[in-house]
Amino acid sequence: MSVQNAPVPLPLVGGKNSSLQHPLGPLTAAEISESARLIKGLWPSNTDIQFKSITLREPNKADLTPFLAAEHAGQPTPNIERRSFVVYYIRNTDKLHEAIVSLSLGKVESNLRLGPNIHSNTDGEEIIRVEQIALEDEGVKAEIAKLQLPEGTVIISDPWIYGSDGVNEGLFTDEKRMFQCFLYIRDPNNSSEADSNHYAMPLSISPVISAETMKVTRIDILPTGADHTIKEPSPYKVQPPNEYIPEAQTLRTDLKPLNVVQPEGASFQISNFSELGRTVTWQKWSFKVGFNIREGMVLYDVHYAGRPLFYRLSLSDMSIPYADPRHPFHKKAAFDLGDAGAGIMANNLQLGCDCLGSIHYLSAVLNDDKGEPLDMPNVICIHEQDNGIGWKHTNYRTGRAAVVRNRELVLQSIITVSNYEYILAFQFNQAGEVMYEVRATGILSTQPIDEGISVPWGTVVHPGVLASHHQHIFSLRVDPMIDGPANRVVFDEAHPMPRSDFNPHGVGYSVSQTPITTSGGYDLDFDANRTFKIQNAAVRNPVNGQPVAYKIHAPPFQKILADKDSFHFKRAEFADHNIYVTSYKDDELYAGGKYTNQSRGGTGVRSWADRKDNVLDDDIVVWVQFGINHVPRVEDFPVMPCEIIKVSFKPVNFFEKNPALDVPPSVQSFNKSVLTSANGEAAVGGAGGACCVKENSKL
Repeated sequence: MSVQNAPVPLPLVGGKNSSLQHPLGPLTAAEISESARLIKGLWPSNTDIQFKSITLREPNKADLTPFLAAEHAGQPTPNIERRSFVVYYIRNTDKLHEAIVSLSLGKVESNLRLGPNIHSNTDGEEIIRVEQIALEDEGVKAEIAKLQLPEGTVIISDPWIYGSDGVNEGLFTDEKRMFQCFLYIRDPNNSSEADSNHYAMPLSISPVISAETMKVTRIDILPTGADHTIKEPSPYKVQPPNEYIPEAQTLRTDLKPLNVVQPEGASFQISNFSELGRTVTWQKWSFKVGFNIREGMVLYDVHYAGRPLFYRLSLSDMSIPYADPRHPFHKKAAFDLGDAGAGIMANNLQLGCDCLGSIHYLSAVLNDDKGEPLDMPNVICIHEQDNGIGWKHTNYRTGRAAVVRNRELVLQSIITVSNYEYILAFQFNQAGEVMYEVRATGILSTQPIDEGISVPWGTVVHPGVLASHHQHIFSLRVDPMIDGPANRVVFDEAHPMPRSDFNPHGVGYSVSQTPITTSGGYDLDFDANRTFKIQNAAVRNPVNGQPVAYKIHAPPFQKILADKDSFHFKRAEFADHNIYVTSYKDDELYAGGKYTNQSRGGTGVRSWADRKDNVLDDDIVVWVQFGINHVPRVEDFPVMPCEIIKVSFKPVNFFEKNPALDVPPSVQSFNKSVLTSANGEAAVGGAGGACCVKENSKL
């Protein structure tokens, strides 16, 4: 970090005379192009480079902290060198590189070729090419011919990351980067419908394609019975379709409009802190929003009423291990952020469809495989929502009710990972609480099964269609600064008091607190009401003298079921504990490690926690795991109703009283609700005034 102040804007290297970008601002289109140009300049001009990721290399915290402090104080900020992080292949080889580019100095600072068993994420262009190769291969065509499909049948290929099993025997190797393709057909009676649900018609043929040669290396035939037995492809029985698109349904006609209307506009304000970075302020909250190819939405510098809470918040990783033990399904374990990327998979959100009310959209710029800027419109929607009552009390003696609504600010992004959708949202309320919500929806990943058979590792959801059990395990990375940078994690437990002269009736119980002193993985204990809190022991609440804190509310989930010697377990380093606490280290951002594609483990949060670093009153990172064990239902097909899971961070002894006391009361003159008749017809709204007032209140 340079120590001289920068009172005037400085030019960006490779930019269009733009001002110096904020250290946390996402890379601009000009910076992406400049990064690619500098990397290409390292190689002969005819070298075909496949860019996997060109993203911001965030400054070291030691450099950024004084910058942010100066920024909040309105003082001149130090000049921090701006860098990009680039991951790329020499196309059609296994030569994977990672590079750091100084955009401030216009040079490549480092360029490292990575070793064996390290593979990058895939990209959209590569996936499309793999789909085509699978269907153009003569061997695959020969196997498909054995199915005797109806004339004109359209075949669909779903490429999957190959996974890891440690097998390296000839064509059966996980040391090279591969794709495992699963094949389906559209409804032959409606083959022109591009949105037909092909997952209702899976085939037993599964080509494997080399990412280097872009050729089919082998063709797996999938087991379709109750054991490992493989049967040669034979004439395919076409089952009835099972469509999800609205034109295939008889739609309800009794649903009336529900409009979310804010006649005076929204209560949030949004400003630019860089060309693509945004600052959001709302109801005493303020924070910066970034976006990158892997994590998607990232929040920085989160404050409430001017008090620091979090340095950085993001969804760090997710793992989806499947339960079928048979080849090739035994390798099926998706790491959707590391294998593809939440940013690059983000939907273009549409007004009135994905977000309701008064909406503000944020767009992003990422990179394609050629190193060119890729516009990503409307990847985040920002809006307010009403979430019921925030707090209420009725004085039964007077009949007066004091009540406020619970208004929330939502920042939402939706990602599509082939068949699955994840709706990802940060939520803030007026009581100083932060929530992270995941809604899992989309279509089950299916496979063929013989009729009349059931298996204990999956559910038959349609004739001839098996949906294997699988887990969705998420890791939320929390870099706290609760009233300052030196934090600790403690856990409270409630235990019954022993019977004694003090507790003669055996009804007493007390709460004890245990600090976590060394890095490691820790678990909830619901029988003891174990609750984890992030504290600042140096700052005390003036009411009770307790350390200020935020507690973590995470839902229970079944931890990874694959055994400890399996590659599923080794790779998903975060999936075995509810909480990991580690000491802060720059560049330790991803719970499953930097490169998850066909990974071997040993590079993620479990390994970092094994350092047994001090985490008491220090700069720490908390990794919060949550998820579901998805045992599919017939009702999850052909498209899955949202499964909702949420993590909350709630203040504990952080404020001197309920921080939502100053929220204006809920009154009819403000809310403008209307009465309806018994048949649902709207009537005129009532007069304004205090809610729930009764002339003669009785118990």
